[in-house]
Amino acid sequence: MFIKSVGVAGASVALYAYLPGGGTQALAQIPGGTLDPTTVPKFVTPLLIPPAMPRADVICSRGEQIDYYEISVRQFQEQILPAGLPATTVWGYGPVGGGKKHGRKQADLHHAPSLTIEARYDRPVRVKWINELVDQCGNFLPHLLPVDPTLHWANPPQGTDPAVNGSGPRDSRPEFTSTPGPYTGPVPLVTHVHGAVGVGDESDGYTEAWYLPDADDIPAGFATVGTWYNFFKGKAAAKFDVTWRPGLAIFQYPNTDRASTNWYHDHTLGLTRLNVYAGPAGFYLLRGGPAGDDAVRDSRTGRRAVLPGPAPQENDPPNRRYREIPLAIQDRSFNADGSLFYPDSRAFSDGIVGPYIPDGPFSPIWNPEFFGNTIMVNGNTWPFLEVEQRRYRFRALNGCDARFLILDFNQIPGVEVWAIGNEGGFLAAPVNLTATNGNQLLMSPAERADLIVDFTNVPVGNHVLRNAGPDGPFPSAAVADPATTGQIMQVQVVPRVGPDHTTPPEFLQLPGITPLPAETLTRGLALVEQAATGFDASGDPVEGPVEVLLGTVAPDPNTGALVWTARGWAEPVTENPATGATEVWELYNTTVDAHPIHIHEVKFEVVNRQDIIADPATQTVQVVGSTQPPRSWETGFKDTVVALPGQVTRVKARFSTPGQFVWHCHIVEHEDNEMMRPYRIGPRQPGQPE
Repeated sequence: MFIKSVGVAGASVALYAYLPGGGTQALAQIPGGTLDPTTVPKFVTPLLIPPAMPRADVICSRGEQIDYYEISVRQFQEQILPAGLPATTVWGYGPVGGGKKHGRKQADLHHAPSLTIEARYDRPVRVKWINELVDQCGNFLPHLLPVDPTLHWANPPQGTDPAVNGSGPRDSRPEFTSTPGPYTGPVPLVTHVHGAVGVGDESDGYTEAWYLPDADDIPAGFATVGTWYNFFKGKAAAKFDVTWRPGLAIFQYPNTDRASTNWYHDHTLGLTRLNVYAGPAGFYLLRGGPAGDDAVRDSRTGRRAVLPGPAPQENDPPNRRYREIPLAIQDRSFNADGSLFYPDSRAFSDGIVGPYIPDGPFSPIWNPEFFGNTIMVNGNTWPFLEVEQRRYRFRALNGCDARFLILDFNQIPGVEVWAIGNEGGFLAAPVNLTATNGNQLLMSPAERADLIVDFTNVPVGNHVLRNAGPDGPFPSAAVADPATTGQIMQVQVVPRVGPDHTTPPEFLQLPGITPLPAETLTRGLALVEQAATGFDASGDPVEGPVEVLLGTVAPDPNTGALVWTARGWAEPVTENPATGATEVWELYNTTVDAHPIHIHEVKFEVVNRQDIIADPATQTVQVVGSTQPPRSWETGFKDTVVALPGQVTRVKARFSTPGQFVWHCHIVEHEDNEMMRPYRIGPRQPGQPE
């Protein structure tokens, strides 16, 4: 079973086990960082609405105009906690170069989370992604958080760049003769635009295409790039006439997908949980095209509907008021000095103090999941947003490591909330969450929601958007602490100034959705946990996960029973759709936790869910009962789906762009410890790494 834990700072909360029968059992109390979240003032910081990322240029390449950005990751201090408390050292993306925007140097625009890339349908975006994790002297900066070197990870110390692609021990699980401490060397990065469709594999942020900063003191013998970096460097040069240099890569996004709410973040092998927790992430909004805002109609008139706006745009004047607002919701924990807290021992999660690698199976630092005790929205803890009594558009992102959120609007009297979109753009039709779903919305890590929130009938005053999700893995009875993680932000409602010309959501006619063609193949895939017995500080045995994996499910040739086979990251590709094929992927969740599954390169339809009986002794699954349709807010297309425990979740996707990609769980602690698999669309590419 999975041990359910809640990380706290300066306080203690319950540690739970989720039992096979569906209940929970309180196990212990655990400490966390040194800042007690109950002492952090709430609703004193105005919500930051991320500005639009400034472009470096508009270039013409091979006959088409391209929006060009130069974006780096840097280390800096940011006032995440309220004024009067210490600032926090973080990493964040921001524009590179001189010049000023409204009196500020562009370098000052590095932020965590970052500025929003505003992309247009069928207009490519090219980004020079730069790893600038160096100090003022040009020496590398070590990680802000404890790096576990016993995982299967980027592993720069274990090999120099080989002359032949694919050889060398980087991107591997190293061997040790004694339990190591945390890695303190230069930090690899590679950026993935989560939700990008039609992008070549050279620009997808493949997890083994990382690169170190171009620092002056990289230790001798370190690999400076990942296994796939040089192969993709050659592809990018041939496709786009671009040159990758030390410390950077240049990616291009065609933006031919439906208008949608995407986001970008680091995706380095075995380091994603730590790199993203340190700050590098931002929205990537794709607008326009046949399924964009202009295609939404008012059903009363047939004319173009009016959605709440404006949203931030490049060169906006200062203090402009926005009514389309991105909300990146994340959980963090802090120390009293303002620093980010993240556990430096496996014992934090479930008390297991060994046996650690190499004497046993447990990694000494990795934790199965992490749940912060402080909620942060757009880079500030528990901010407030002033709204008028009118309609607003919220583009929400669950940016947490492992926490499932349930957005709960029930403490905002008179509010009406409609879902109009998810990761794949507009839904088939607006969904009145107030009338049909108790004014709540479940969001797993990496899921997005496009919401119309109508404050017209909300009384003037201060109200709180709450979180009804658990302080532990989902599903769980460890309900969020109502004094801390049960609160997201405050809305300060003031009288409306001027008329509200936006179209009421019940009259929105959303762009039509063309269903995918019939599938040509159905694949059985498994979600699996591997557990072992360790010992706590008293020497008592404790069962806990060693790693979480994906795998395949296929009928036994003799009995016909469905048998699962767990597969690690380094095993050969088993999912290889033909270019242009449409397939149904059946995700059999044999664990006791829900997992948000993300498939790169595609947007998929959620087909249905069905109960299963999983037998760990024989590694077999049996499908039972009737199918359950997708939830109303899962219609249209998605890129991340909740695979519930004890169920098979079926999704349908068309695989149009050949290349090497990945699919994985977006609980990033799971992703970093084997719950990710490579997959390939089409044939192997000449010269690709093994």
